[in-house]
Amino acid sequence: MNGKYIMSLDQGTTSSRCIIYDRSGLQVSAAQQEFAQIYPQAGWVEHDPEEIWRTQISTAKKAAEKLPGGAADILAIGITNQRETTIVWDRRTGKPVYNAIVWQCRRTAGFCDVLKTENLSEKWKEKTGLLIDPYFSATKIRWILDHVPGARKAAEEGHLLFGTVETWLIWNLTGGKTHVTDYSNASRTMLFNIRELCWDEEILQRLEIPASMLPQPVPSCGICGETDEAVFGHRIPICGMAGDQQAALFGQTCFEAGEAKHTYGTGGFMLLNTGKDIVTSSNGLLSTIAWGIGKDVRYALEGSVFVCGAAIQWLRDELKLIGSAAETEEIARGVEDTAGVYLVPAFTGLGAPYWDPYARGVLTGLTRGAGRAHIVRAAVESMAYQTCDLLAAMKEDTGGEIRKIHVDGGAAANDFLLEFQADMLGQPVYRPASIETTSLGAAFLAGLAAGMWQDQDEIRASRLKDQEFLPEMDSARREKLLRGWHRAVERSLRWAEE
Repeated sequence: MNGKYIMSLDQGTTSSRCIIYDRSGLQVSAAQQEFAQIYPQAGWVEHDPEEIWRTQISTAKKAAEKLPGGAADILAIGITNQRETTIVWDRRTGKPVYNAIVWQCRRTAGFCDVLKTENLSEKWKEKTGLLIDPYFSATKIRWILDHVPGARKAAEEGHLLFGTVETWLIWNLTGGKTHVTDYSNASRTMLFNIRELCWDEEILQRLEIPASMLPQPVPSCGICGETDEAVFGHRIPICGMAGDQQAALFGQTCFEAGEAKHTYGTGGFMLLNTGKDIVTSSNGLLSTIAWGIGKDVRYALEGSVFVCGAAIQWLRDELKLIGSAAETEEIARGVEDTAGVYLVPAFTGLGAPYWDPYARGVLTGLTRGAGRAHIVRAAVESMAYQTCDLLAAMKEDTGGEIRKIHVDGGAAANDFLLEFQADMLGQPVYRPASIETTSLGAAFLAGLAAGMWQDQDEIRASRLKDQEFLPEMDSARREKLLRGWHRAVERSLRWAEE
């Protein structure tokens, strides 16, 4: 392997990106392309898997073209991805049998309710670290097998393959030669035993999912395949992969137990590194695999918010209140407060710590004086409030203080949000010099395997200084605002339940 750079493929919920990094962890090239969001019914969310592949390979080639030596300068490829999103395709043709069912999709809520009545929740949580919820891949696979004509028969005959997005990308990159998933993504399917590091036969049997569909689980760091020569003109090893939130934890260099990060992406995700220990939550948080490097597997406690930055997208695309996300900071600063307005963006239900698939979005506290700026500010503040809920649950589960919160993701560029976040948490918030820590984490994992970096200490030493946001709000005002938020949340719960 003679290349100089690491290519990181960052396949997200609304866009595909490629960022290329040098040994200093600095970006040298990048490309990005959005793709279509498909909403067949209320609460349903889909993507076209072939559009995911087309946009991702297109951005990879565009980013590589900017290098002096083109793709020949690439030492290795790392991949990070939207996680629980489910793709099923025919191994004979390489064609998907149905659209990708996105992690936000709530179509299997009724089936999850049936599973809960069978008293499976605690047993499955012990094995997988997850709650029974339509968020995860397992019931999405079952839905495809039950609703796509001929799918179950083809699966039982061994013709269909399942993968989360990184599996689909690797299968295409390798010309159909490699069908794998890393431990972090496998741990988000509700099919993977995070203690034994294998697919759980009992869960597969209950859900009637043939084991032949499933990819081989592998560590997050290590060569798992190489690109087909037709893709870039020569073969490049694929050396690292992790789900987007675990990759962000690694990219923030939260390598030690007790270190945490929060990502403001399409959703909002807080992860606390728990080291080699699996911490079981009593507050709606998830136990998950952070990453695996060789035989060394690290775990995390996670809180998941379904709609975070997607609320800003909603302001732009549906309400037409803003032209771009960047406008929200100036608009939010243009008013002293929200004038009592709260937005609970439960467009696809609520995740942690509520786990209510029937919750729906609520805009409350409106008066005749409420205007555009108040609603925009309420949407920005909703990201901070949901983060507060996650941290409170995390502190209760661990019984200790989490002294340092690293933040990243697109919305972390908004200084107003981070100032308000520090105020609402009552503790400092730290933003890295580059907020692209998800793609950087995948690059670090790939670079470790390829020899770009020798160990995690060398990676941590390359990290630039964080920017610190300090709390200034008094506790009485903070508590009043949080009470108002929780009253608003109460009004959104169980809304769509018949």
